[in-house]
Amino acid sequence: MMNSCSAMATLLQAPSFLSPLNQKKAQPAIEGNVLDKESVSINEENDYGVVGMHHVGILCENLERSLDFYQKVLGLKINEARPNDEVPFRGAWFWVGSEMIHLIELPNPDPLTGRPEHGGRDRHTCIAIRDVSKLKAILDKAGIPYTLCPSGRPRIFTRDPDANALEFTQVDV
Repeated sequence: MMNSCSAMATLLQAPSFLSPLNQKKAQPAIEGNVLDKESVSINEENDYGVVGMHHVGILCENLERSLDFYQKVLGLKINEARPNDEVPFRGAWFWVGSEMIHLIELPNPDPLTGRPEHGGRDRHTCIAIRDVSKLKAILDKAGIPYTLCPSGRPRIFTRDPDANALEFTQVDV
């Protein structure tokens, strides 16, 4: 039986998964059920040191309304160490694991109406969680609409007060 690390390593070795930058030099290597970072290295000519995702910026028209949603409904915690006075707009930083969401109070150029009902068919931010059914109950209690993944996988899609699509996918940790 293949464990989740082995399954991920197999997936990452597939040519269709590798970006064009990675396809030249990628050498699959697994050590102790952990994917060796050399297996997904990019060719040295183009290696500028990508180490991960730092944050995602999400536009909101009313910071207080969005703070309410992200803190009280989703339960995210503000990163108090991030300065908000270094930019010419209001905002807030939320921890999402070791990455962050940066809420930015600016007019949203995207229309609020006419967007796909299912957020997976729109630009979206995906957050890994442990229990989709628990989030479903939280959203039900708050009266927030959502859609489930059409394939039946443990994923739930909803929108914040500014119609930004959010996906929550259940992962084993």
